[in-house]
Order: sequence, then structure tokens, then C-alpha cells
Amino acid sequence: MTDTATETAATDELLEELRGWLGDNWDPELTVAQWWERLGLAGWAAPGLPTNAYGKGMARSDVVLVQQEIAASGALGAPAGLGLLLAAPTIAAHGTQEQIDLYVRDIVTGQKAWCQLFSEPQAGSDLAGLQTKAVRDGDEWIVNGQKVWTSGGQYADLGMLLARTDPDVPKHQGISYFAFDMLQDGVDVRPLKEMTGHALFNEVFITDARVADSALIGGVNNGWAAANTTLMNERAGLGSGGGNAAGGGLAQPGTVMGFLGRRVGDLVAPAPAPGAKKSQQPGGALGAMRGGASLLISLAQARGVNEDAGIRQDLARLYTLGELGRFNGLRVKAVKEQGKDIPGMPNVAKLSMSMIVRLTRDLGLRISGPAGMLHAYDNDDKAALKHATGDPFAGGISEMALFAQAPPIYGGTDQVQRNIIGERVLGLPKEPNNDRVTPFSELPKNA
Repeated sequence: MTDTATETAATDELLEELRGWLGDNWDPELTVAQWWERLGLAGWAAPGLPTNAYGKGMARSDVVLVQQEIAASGALGAPAGLGLLLAAPTIAAHGTQEQIDLYVRDIVTGQKAWCQLFSEPQAGSDLAGLQTKAVRDGDEWIVNGQKVWTSGGQYADLGMLLARTDPDVPKHQGISYFAFDMLQDGVDVRPLKEMTGHALFNEVFITDARVADSALIGGVNNGWAAANTTLMNERAGLGSGGGNAAGGGLAQPGTVMGFLGRRVGDLVAPAPAPGAKKSQQPGGALGAMRGGASLLISLAQARGVNEDAGIRQDLARLYTLGELGRFNGLRVKAVKEQGKDIPGMPNVAKLSMSMIVRLTRDLGLRISGPAGMLHAYDNDDKAALKHATGDPFAGGISEMALFAQAPPIYGGTDQVQRNIIGERVLGLPKEPNNDRVTPFSELPKNA
């Protein structure tokens, strides 16, 4: 039997095990918290995590198959969000077993929602230039500073906080990584409304807030290593073929949103009908943004523009980019099973996703025609737009178009991804500077 056949058989066996487990354990009468506890403690919420961190040590491509299988069964998926995508793998890699049991358990069971406290007004692409500081006070640290572009900060119980704990060493060496309580006094979260009408991002002001020394992940002044693990997982997760942080249906994790006590059967999307096309399944326009060309193909057919040569060519390009992302995920799986890696693949995947969202934006608007100039900012607007156009997807297409500017920026801009590939993968020379040898306190600061 070839290696490929062996891998396929192992994956099929794993999925069969999952189907049996779902048959024995899925119960729509449970609360969301009860169901997520079953799913998380059995290792199916985050099967890509190591076994000592409530996972099964599976490859990312197999994790995507697990997510799809859970959705196809009609059960509620894993708790969505940055806890599962970023915090859990970082803590699993850099935290102690005690920290894994404290933090990761609550992530995979949906008890706590997380946000990412990295970027600052003057430390975005140059993240190591951050100025939020943490000063030790006995067994605690006192934190002061400002963060920005914090996704989901208004709903988070905890944050992945990068703070400067030693300004007298080079900037990369004086940073620490904390599990930070977002619901304490001294934390002011202010949503930033985007042109889509949503407020996914926030600015966060931290004034004399406290964090326990035991919440240090990876040790004092070792935060840059932990931060790079977070960023690697972010780029891989946001990239093409990487799966995503979604999966929890209509339910959101954590104590703020109030879903944990609700009946789980009320918060799950219905399983797709057997043989249903992807465009008929839940996901709609957001699914298309992640490289699924099926929705846009259906829209082109419905509008009678599917014979347009330019549109057909771009639909083929969109489909091809999605398939390339999927195949790259399989490549990574294959080399990791041999104990190797493909340098720069998360960055390549992130750049590929930027190409996908731009193409999806342009193609969606071309297919929509004049209706693409209309957008719905609230439920009343959505109802009016659907009535005016007769198209339930019109609002999704315009939202995709407006949101498409964000993915090439967040998670590290396209320019940052290219720099990383050039310098760390191809070995090209870096721009000359003394940042890595000069104490942070002596570096010039932006005005």
C-alpha cells in the first residue's frame, strides 16, 4: 500500500470514529456549555492540539475534515474565535501543563473567549516596537498602555497580551506574553465601526490593570517567541486552505455573550441535504470569500452572465486559488508526517488569501452589476435590499467587497509577509538597522 493510500485509510478511520462518537454523544437538549464540554474533553473541538492539551495531534488538513464532518452531522461545531485559533496552540507550545489545564481547557470547552492584545497605534507592522508596559509588583504585574485593532475585544474574557517588561534590552528581548483578564477594572474597550457597518475591531485602553505572574506564558522577557507562535497560527489559519476559526454555528464562547446556558439544538445550523451543492449549504458569501467559487458560479448563472468570457476566466482563477490552498495544506501534512516542514508556507497561504478576497470582491461586484452599489447596514436595510433586488445574496456580496480590504492588512500586511519570505526563507539581506542590538529605551520613538 502506498503512503498516500495509507494516509487516506487512516483519515477515513478517524472520521468513522468521529461519526460513531457523534452518534453516541450529540444531544440537542444539552446546553451549549454541556455539549462543548463533551466535544472539547473528547479532543474533537481542537484535534490539531497535542494530546496533553485536549487535542489529538492531527494535521491541519484533517482538522478541516473534522470540522466539516461535525457540521454535516447537524451538531454544533467547536467554540469559534481566537482562543481556539491562536491562544490554545500558543499556550500548548509555550505554557506549563498547569497553564494548559487552566487556560486551554476553558478554551476547548467554550467557557472563555479570547482576544489578541498585540497591535498598538505606533506598533503595527513593527510589532516589536510596542510600548505598553508591565511593571512587576510582588506576585503581580501592573499594566499600562493602549492596544488597537483588537478583534472581538468587547466580547472577550481574556486577552493574549504583549507588554514590555524590560526597556533596557533590545526591543525583541524585553517583551513578555500574558494571559490577561479583560473584565477587570482599568480595561476600557471601545469598538471601532468599519465601513461594513460592523465593529469587529476595537481599541483598548489599559490603566493600572493587573495580571498575575503565574499568567506569564513562556517566562518573563520571552514573549517574542510565544508571539511568533501566535502569529504563525494566525497566518496559517487565515490563509487559503487553512480552515478557520468558525464552527460554533450561532453560538459564541465565553461568559459575555450569554450562549453557554442556552439549548444547543436551537443554535446549530441544519445539516445540509444529501447531495446539496456547496452554494445551497450554509456559509453563503463568507464561504465564497474563503475561496469557494460555487456561490459566485451560481450567481453568475442566475444573472445570465456565466457565458461572459472574462467572468468565466476569473471564476476559474478563483476556483484554482482555492484548490491550490487545499493542496498546499495536504503538502504541509505530508511533510510534517516525515518530521519536516515547508518554510514560509503560512506566509504564502496568507498572501494567497489576500489574492482570493480581492478577486472575490471584484468578481462579485461585476456579477452583481448596479446592485453591487447597494449595501445593508442593519436588519431593516437587509430586508429592503432583498425586496428591491429579489436577491438574498446581494447584501453579502457588497459586504464581501467592503470587507475585502481588511484581510491583506490584519494578521500582518502583505508587505510584511513578503519581507518574511524574502529574509527568513530565501535568505535575502535585511535592511540595515541596529534595532536588535540597541536597548529599546534608546531607540527613537514615533511622534
